[in-house]
Amino acid sequence: MLIIDRFEGDYAVIEYNNSTFDLPRSLLPNDAKEGDVLNISMTIDQEKTKQQKDKVTKLMEDLFE
Repeated sequence: MLIIDRFEGDYAVIEYNNSTFDLPRSLLPNDAKEGDVLNISMTIDQEKTKQQKDKVTKLMEDLFE
């Protein structure tokens, strides 16, 4: 469970498993407020992952040729 503990400037302090971390406020819904519980869903962008791997492979090839 992720809970918005407070806001500090452009960041929200998020409580998770008895510890906290900062998250850019711009990633939260506009109406988010202190005490709100956040639902977060993440997915892997397969196409962007492939592009990144291809980019790194090309850089390595250029470096070691």
